[in-house]
Amino acid sequence: METAQAPFLTELADSVPGARAFWVQASDGLRLRIAHYPGPETARGTVLIFPGRTEYVEKYGRVAAGLADRGFHSIAIDWRGQGMADRMLENALTGHVDRFADYQRDVEAALALVDQLDLPGPRFLFGHSMGGCIGLRSLMNGLDVGAAAFTGPMWGIRIGAAVRPAAWALGWGSRRIGLGHLFAPGTGSDSYVARSPFEDNLLTRDREMWDYMQRQVDADPRFHLGGPSLTWVLEALGECRDLSRRPSPDLPCLTWIGANERIVDTHRVHDRMAAWPKGKLEVVENGEHELLMEGPVIRNRILEAACALFSQEDGARTALSA
Repeated sequence: METAQAPFLTELADSVPGARAFWVQASDGLRLRIAHYPGPETARGTVLIFPGRTEYVEKYGRVAAGLADRGFHSIAIDWRGQGMADRMLENALTGHVDRFADYQRDVEAALALVDQLDLPGPRFLFGHSMGGCIGLRSLMNGLDVGAAAFTGPMWGIRIGAAVRPAAWALGWGSRRIGLGHLFAPGTGSDSYVARSPFEDNLLTRDREMWDYMQRQVDADPRFHLGGPSLTWVLEALGECRDLSRRPSPDLPCLTWIGANERIVDTHRVHDRMAAWPKGKLEVVENGEHELLMEGPVIRNRILEAACALFSQEDGARTALSA
């Protein structure tokens, strides 16, 4: 796989020394950006960070630093259509994907880079929000990791029962008549973090982390992304529905959702984890959607538990999540 050095905004990431980014190409030709955050020489493995919709690799700089402190290399990816990866529509601020399955092409490109960089094994998955949806599909497709962790996973989208049929119909109909590129109702081109006040935001209750995210999106317009396209909504609904009908993977898993989660469908998360034989779910008091962007107490508690899971031998790991 051909790679080249890509921009990485070190001063915004606030992460470990030596972090760098690469351009890689997915199998359908789209250019993606993937960051490698180095760990110690005697590393315990490599964590695959799968970010959420609208996110970019620098946002996970502090998370990667926490993983490095606990003995792990990590990589993070700008999914197609966001961050510095190729956008697919004329309006680059629309969050869009043609088929949700296309994200698995991005996963394949990330794994190829991990191989090319010869990063240490074993590998582990840490997925947030949309990255949790992509990650669950990857696990069901046979992604070879020793354990998985998720925060606010998008295994369902929070849509009122009364309007859910309309969301399906609008997404399907708009694609049929060539309007699937339009923003979903109630959304637009504004970046949520750039334009929203801290008070009662949907992401974090920690002002310092909110400021951290705002500094990043204010510094570089390539980090801006608005609402999803009608096609993205249709594809996401279909993916979540299909995943809900499939059994949980046979590997240890820890999942966290905030007690004040207002973006993903928490019922789907509870249902999934109740049926995950080697899984545990924790509801985080005072937590919003982006638990890894909460204050250091919550963030470090999650990282400590995840890395403890990742660090165990197979038998101990199974016992931890029993």
